[in-house]
Amino acid sequence: MLRTSDVKAYCEREPQFDDMICSLRAISKQPKGMLKETREVVALARKFNDRVVRPYTAELDRKMQEDPDYLPRDFVEEANRWGLYTLWIPRIFGGKGYSLPSICHFLEEITSVCAAMANLIGVHYLGVATLIATWNTNIIQRVFNDVVEGEKNGKPCLVSLALTEPGAGTDIEETDLMDRGNITCHARKVDGGYRVNGSKVFISNGHLSTWHMLFSFADLGKPSSNLVMLAIKTETEGFSFGRKEHKMGQKGCPASELRFDDCFIPDSVVCFDPAQASKLARTRTDTTMQLIDYVFSASRAGVGAFGTGVARGAYEAALKFASETEVCGKQLINHEWAQCMLAEMNKNIIGARNTYVESNYANGLDGMYKTLQVKPIYYLVRYAPAVVLKKLVPPFMESRLGTWLMRKIHCDWQTDAEIERTSGLGSLAKITGTDAGVKNAQMALDLMGQAGLRQEWIAEKHLRDAKLMQIYEGTNQLNRLNLFKCLGGRHLPQMSVFTD
Repeated sequence: MLRTSDVKAYCEREPQFDDMICSLRAISKQPKGMLKETREVVALARKFNDRVVRPYTAELDRKMQEDPDYLPRDFVEEANRWGLYTLWIPRIFGGKGYSLPSICHFLEEITSVCAAMANLIGVHYLGVATLIATWNTNIIQRVFNDVVEGEKNGKPCLVSLALTEPGAGTDIEETDLMDRGNITCHARKVDGGYRVNGSKVFISNGHLSTWHMLFSFADLGKPSSNLVMLAIKTETEGFSFGRKEHKMGQKGCPASELRFDDCFIPDSVVCFDPAQASKLARTRTDTTMQLIDYVFSASRAGVGAFGTGVARGAYEAALKFASETEVCGKQLINHEWAQCMLAEMNKNIIGARNTYVESNYANGLDGMYKTLQVKPIYYLVRYAPAVVLKKLVPPFMESRLGTWLMRKIHCDWQTDAEIERTSGLGSLAKITGTDAGVKNAQMALDLMGQAGLRQEWIAEKHLRDAKLMQIYEGTNQLNRLNLFKCLGGRHLPQMSVFTD
């Protein structure tokens, strides 16, 4: 038998054992209540699909074809009535407090019918995750209060992430690329806040959102160590919307241009800046990368769920077609070659789902979700009376102590291995899910032939929707490099990435 020291030594060799068994590590630590919650949100998603998404899919696609600048506010208002914009906001902030990993299962369900409508819900939580990743509890409380109030008064309050720039897409997602990229969104420090000039493009839900989480930079010569994260409200003077992109897929979800013209942002909504970064244990550049990793480790699992959903939607369309179509005197589904194709498509779905689930396990153990998934905290927050939470939590969250403690736990106490694990598995989920979506949509069209091009089968729509997923949240090429950086070649001293 091996000694304890031998077990530790051999398990720490590459690939590290903990990277391989997130799901096993989570078994004893994950609250059992999360399973019940996941069942509930899947049931809710299926009901929402039946009542809202399926009846509206063809109509929304037609409206977008006729008027590419159409904004589906009616759908957003309906989703707001269903409570979908507060479902995953923690109860300590006034939301319904469903476990954050369950959103991926919800998004897979919605995307299997329409990726655009899934995005109109899911992208809001990308903005929410970005805000959480700053661990600025005072501003988190303020923005989430607006979202909750928007549900109560029937005026949806969505949150967007404003990251991509006209000359910097992928470059802005890696500190190794930032200083070589064409980054132009400048936040100049002035008395009482910052003045912002620049623009952001391809911002999902931009025209529909009330709050925008802006990545800007105090020094454009060295952006990697000068990140300024701002929460900007649509009504802010100097802020305006530019054009809306005319897309091939996911047409119903607007991709917006945001413009900032000498836009003054007061200190009260400065979520994170170089002065705050300097108080943390890591260098400012490493802290910038850690914050980005916190966001994308979670959101790339979500995009993996989008891709899985498209893969499933394409499979289900092909399966239905094969069940209803006769070829050479027998049902298509009874031909072995068709069965093999459908089996391959189903294999792609199961593999993609497993990667986003594993990524979520990692985030629950080592990333953004870990505090809320500690069993005592989970059950306290889940079952404490709302009136008690409302009385006790806001004073703490609005204090400097709240921000200090959250940053100590999630920034200073997160190890480099935990960052690499969550980031690498997030990239794996994103690559696997989105590639599966494209592959299955292509296979569905191969199986269905010219019938697959007819709108009522929606197979061609799934392909248009899936292709975009390989680009946003970091291109799949970038994510492959990140996967190798974090989980592949990190133990090799001669290894470096982003050097070409």
